[in-house]
Amino acid sequence: MNKESIMKAPAAQLNAHNLIAIASGKGGVGKTWLAISLVHAMARMGKRVLLFDGDFGLANIDVQLGLIPERDLENVFSGEIKSEQAILSFADGGFDILPGRSGSGSLATLDGAKLNKLRNELVSISENYNHTVVDLGAGLSESVQTFSENLKKTLVVLTDEPTSLVDAYAYIKLRASKQRTPDIEIVVNQSKTIQEGERTYATLRRACENFLPFSPPLAGIIRHDPRVKEAIRAQAPLLIRHPNSDAAKDVEALAKKLANGQ
Repeated sequence: MNKESIMKAPAAQLNAHNLIAIASGKGGVGKTWLAISLVHAMARMGKRVLLFDGDFGLANIDVQLGLIPERDLENVFSGEIKSEQAILSFADGGFDILPGRSGSGSLATLDGAKLNKLRNELVSISENYNHTVVDLGAGLSESVQTFSENLKKTLVVLTDEPTSLVDAYAYIKLRASKQRTPDIEIVVNQSKTIQEGERTYATLRRACENFLPFSPPLAGIIRHDPRVKEAIRAQAPLLIRHPNSDAAKDVEALAKKLANGQ
């Protein structure tokens, strides 16, 4: 399929073979931090990686990294520039970013046609990268559903909080209603121990086994680490600020698994 046909194709026909979405049923589970850290870890492995800020309501990748983009998706949708012209290079991390507009809700009300067009453009751009990681918004909005379709993989991030488990289940249920065996895997974040993370995952797995035709496997567990919060406050990647921390090691293990196609 050539670039022109990709740009015109409906989202449902696209096979985004190298796109990995990071999703969550609710906010506050560390989804954006995980997306940034995974991309950074892949870049450190020598991969060419793009991070796409798909949280159109609360874009904040630029904030977490202390960046002030000159151009972003709002400029794209206003017709000022093309999507690829909004890409910026984050030299400290060795990866590229297609940023949203932080502090603006203007992109949260995009209609389906514009969302599909942007998704198609992202698939085309991603041909230049080994991996593209999409930081989705929390919840089940139209933009989340549009950018969840036909991806290589979706990582659903959750914690042991009951609301996180319930909302993660709701996301999985919706995806399973549209695609009987979606390529979804689970990441348990902020877990006190590996064993506690396994118990949290087991709770979700049992619910899926009892009520859904699909039970997503466990991709990884990220241990709770106070240095994560410190790095976010410093607007610096964890793998630069605290590369030997427990959370950094867990993210690197997950990134290696994903980069190797597992």
